[in-house]
Amino acid sequence: MCGIVGYTGPHEASPILLAGLRRLEYRGYDSAGVATLDGDRLALRKKAGRVRVLEESLLEQPARGSCGISHTRWATHGPANDRNAHPHVGGEGPGSVAVVHNGVIENHAALRQGLEAVGVEFRSQTDTEVIAHLIARELGDGDDLFDAVNRVLPRLEGTYGLAVVSPRCPGQVVGAKLGSPLVVGLGEGEHLIASDPSAIAPHTARVAFLQDGEVVRLTPDDFEIRHRERGPITPRIDRLDWSPDLAELGAHAHYMLKEIREQPDTVRDACRGRLRRGEGTAAFGGLNMTPRQLRRVRRVVLVACGTSWHAALVGEYLIERLASLPVEVEYAGEFRYRNAPLDDRTLVFVLSQSGETADTLGALRESKRRGHPTLAICNVVGSTIAREADGGIYLHAGPEVGVASTKAFSAQVTVLTLLALHLGRLRQLSFPDGLAVVDAIEGVPDALARVLAAEPRIIEAAERLAAARSVLFLGRDLHFPVALEGALKLKEISYIHAEGYPTAEMKHGPLALIDPETPSVFIAPRGSLHAKTLSNVEEVRARMGPVIAVGTEGDEELARLSDHFLPIPDMPEVVQPLLAVVPLQLLAYHVARLKGCDIDKPRNLAKSVTVE
Repeated sequence: MCGIVGYTGPHEASPILLAGLRRLEYRGYDSAGVATLDGDRLALRKKAGRVRVLEESLLEQPARGSCGISHTRWATHGPANDRNAHPHVGGEGPGSVAVVHNGVIENHAALRQGLEAVGVEFRSQTDTEVIAHLIARELGDGDDLFDAVNRVLPRLEGTYGLAVVSPRCPGQVVGAKLGSPLVVGLGEGEHLIASDPSAIAPHTARVAFLQDGEVVRLTPDDFEIRHRERGPITPRIDRLDWSPDLAELGAHAHYMLKEIREQPDTVRDACRGRLRRGEGTAAFGGLNMTPRQLRRVRRVVLVACGTSWHAALVGEYLIERLASLPVEVEYAGEFRYRNAPLDDRTLVFVLSQSGETADTLGALRESKRRGHPTLAICNVVGSTIAREADGGIYLHAGPEVGVASTKAFSAQVTVLTLLALHLGRLRQLSFPDGLAVVDAIEGVPDALARVLAAEPRIIEAAERLAAARSVLFLGRDLHFPVALEGALKLKEISYIHAEGYPTAEMKHGPLALIDPETPSVFIAPRGSLHAKTLSNVEEVRARMGPVIAVGTEGDEELARLSDHFLPIPDMPEVVQPLLAVVPLQLLAYHVARLKGCDIDKPRNLAKSVTVE
């Protein structure tokens, strides 16, 4: 969940490292630091707070040198302060070692005790500092940093993405990966390493994604990769498929707002090349399963965390409706530790925007270990989940920087809609019914543009919600997952307590919370259960509860019952979740804005959850 950037080349390292940290600050923003090599001296600068605090300190006390590593932290061990900020240093003088680390070292306490027993003094509360001291003790006079790192790694239990430098080996950066992402950027006379490709994109499009167990040595003119057990590796060189400009804020006030507004294009890009109007279906190039194999499937399991889990719930409704296949949605962190019964006709899909989510990756590996076809739906090409899955579907949503996911949710729901259509047409779904779904999906981008144009009405509703202490989100059928997602967005960025429920469940407990100070947000477009939902709205109104409703344009009855009515275009039920979620995203955004919250960097959260 933290950001790593390393550089070696002909230029001053600090400006490059800082620019990379700014691009990765969404991955962690408790503290930041850099370590650079200036001849045989190690310059260390680190500060609690945002990257700008570190940047200001570097103006007063520069860190010189053309080789260095840097880090922006999301705290796991020890609070956010200067001492616990990375990099951490072991040893002294030319034999000193600086380390930045993502992940968790599970046996750090035992390692610390052993080091303290031989006189090592610790300066921080972190698990990472033990790595720096261990490497420094292995790095004898004239020894090589690459070899020293390789000797220490077998002693570490847990997960790590590491970048290491030492004055003993000027111009050299060593990286190592086990369960936490690292990517190498290959330039002309310079090389980089980072935990996310966005930090590398301004410098080169040529990258090599490290695999678990691999260690890399970077110098300005060369690099080598060695697997801890298998020896030298010839890596696959990939090209980044997006421009660094895609991750720029532009004229938008926040990344979250930018990404909400990008969703018409997000849906178009997720569909591009996949719809087959002439066959009334959708097609995918990366599933690596034949139609015969897919027809043999009798059960689908969708595994995910957070927002991706909500998207998977929408997928459950869609696949069951269009393909008549039973679907189960599992929390990744629970699935990997349960002995869930899966037979040989079960198909497992894992969902992750980043492709690096630790719990989801663990679930994928457990499913594969048990011999089940395991496919992935993710956004980042070359990510660990994308590489290890048996096949899968890319979202093509471009970089998502806002911690609160928005366009990735829409991309996932779009892909799941296409998948439900594909599986349905392989079974009993007729051509006319399949073509109707194709028509509906193709109409979503323009419909989303109309939803976005109604933002002023959403701002009025946000002004009503901003003073609330608790909010209920209620939806039926396909809109229950949308209610969950709306509640999550409000919690994440405004810190208002919010809960999502199936609308019918309101009277089985949550109705006790209804009063004039507790708003209810109903997701209630016209559909097969619309009349029942109107009855539930009446129940809230009878208890003086404020009502905000997302409904179909022209629904005068719902508008009459609502204090604030947020219309969406009249579209078929199968695509309504893609439209209904956008007013909820904007509602959360504007509530947080009115409260003065740090929208793109909500407290205690980070974008890519690479620890359990």
